[in-house]
Amino acid sequence: MEKTKEEAKTTSNADSKEKEAAASNESGFERVFKLKQNGTTVRTEIVAGLTTFMTMAYIIALNPNLLTGFGAEGQDLWNGVFLATCIASAIGTICMAFLANKPFVMAPGMGLNSFFALVVSNIMSMTGMTYLRSFQSALVIVFIEGVIFIALSILNVREKIVEAIPLGVRLGIGPAIGLMLMNIGFGSNAGLYTDKGGPFFAMRDFFGALTADSARDTIGDGYNMMILVVATMFIGLFAIVALNHKKVKGAVLYGMLISSVIYWGGEAVFFDTNPFESLKTASFVPPFKDMVDTTLFKLDFKGFMEIGWFTIITLVVTFCIIDMFDTIGTLVGTASRAKMLDKDGNMPKMKEALLSDAIGTVTGSVTGTSTVTTFVESASGVEAGGRTGLTALVTAIMFLLCMFIAPIAAIIPPAATSAALIYVGILMLGNLKDVNFGDTAQLVPVGVMLLAMPVSGSIGHGIGLALISFTAIKVSTGKAKDVSWLTYVLSLLFLVKFFVAF
Repeated sequence: MEKTKEEAKTTSNADSKEKEAAASNESGFERVFKLKQNGTTVRTEIVAGLTTFMTMAYIIALNPNLLTGFGAEGQDLWNGVFLATCIASAIGTICMAFLANKPFVMAPGMGLNSFFALVVSNIMSMTGMTYLRSFQSALVIVFIEGVIFIALSILNVREKIVEAIPLGVRLGIGPAIGLMLMNIGFGSNAGLYTDKGGPFFAMRDFFGALTADSARDTIGDGYNMMILVVATMFIGLFAIVALNHKKVKGAVLYGMLISSVIYWGGEAVFFDTNPFESLKTASFVPPFKDMVDTTLFKLDFKGFMEIGWFTIITLVVTFCIIDMFDTIGTLVGTASRAKMLDKDGNMPKMKEALLSDAIGTVTGSVTGTSTVTTFVESASGVEAGGRTGLTALVTAIMFLLCMFIAPIAAIIPPAATSAALIYVGILMLGNLKDVNFGDTAQLVPVGVMLLAMPVSGSIGHGIGLALISFTAIKVSTGKAKDVSWLTYVLSLLFLVKFFVAF
């Protein structure tokens, strides 16, 4: 009997220690990320972080593809950019987690990476340098941009620029981003290449066709695969809606997993394809040597000087404008959806969030990738319940793990991520209710932005057109004094960018 009591006492002590350890760990998360204050839990944040990662995992392969001509410039450079993508995304996101405590995630920006690749090609044509050396010279432009942004963030200049965006325009950024997400989900993310070329997009070439026969003729031998993509996309979307209706935590993540299983099953049954075939020969050893040889701290200042001062200034200003407003738009739009804005439409700790973005860009330049910016796919994690930097930290850890498990991340079908992007995009349209449609100075800029953002594929361009519209309306209606001097400056900068120098 005594032995039993002793055993019970020992067990009780062990349980007590485990509870104390768990409480200690939880209090650590609570102390750093203020979970209770933000109405969230560790589990919710982890699910949100995984959800965000799955919706943007495509960038780890697509970014090096775009920057190296889909491997045409050599596997060693591809490997270097691949690792730089993972490392820079992780470091920038970790800064966001601990400096700003926000659930926003960073990675090399889409659009900016394509522009960077174009710049590299132009440098090669202008100077006669090799692609690799032109690439290393272009990284200097990204480095300078990042350093400028660090200085502007510390001096609160970028925060002042955010405040200069009229409230009506700020309220419309979220819905415009929502349309952009839907466009990505229905369009480029669900695209296919076939015997007739491509990419062919679900919304344009499948739903946009007059008849099924005309769609089949346009798409070619990929038509049946397009049917699988579309079916998977909508099943995933409805699964997310149903799970969310049932109050299931992590509905977006589970919906994506359901989509993935259906897609893999469809490949196996209807196309006799093993979706996991690539894993048999995949390498899980990170190619660090290739990165050291090609991109890591390989800023070519000598080659950079050969570009010419006028071109250098033009490129730096262009990169700065696009990146600044892409980041500002994503932060404001996503924060609005997460109810993180104050009564004046401002986001607390905006300075720290912008500084994290700048640090990510500098990190990207010295590791070997184009401008790192806050990713619009962060909205998927916010919709999954992410409210603090713990969401960002989880995603950052996944990016670091991707250096070792990239082949596994690569098998997530685009159709699954499309379902999540479409769902989140639809929800973000709800913020339109806050726009005053009776005020032309709000209605017109927001209307322009709703169209411009998804069509141009640039958050920055959408905001720029909205600012120009707002300023023009105020001036033409005799209310020029209602426009701040900084708003005038920003509108003028965008006018110059669109119509004059760059």
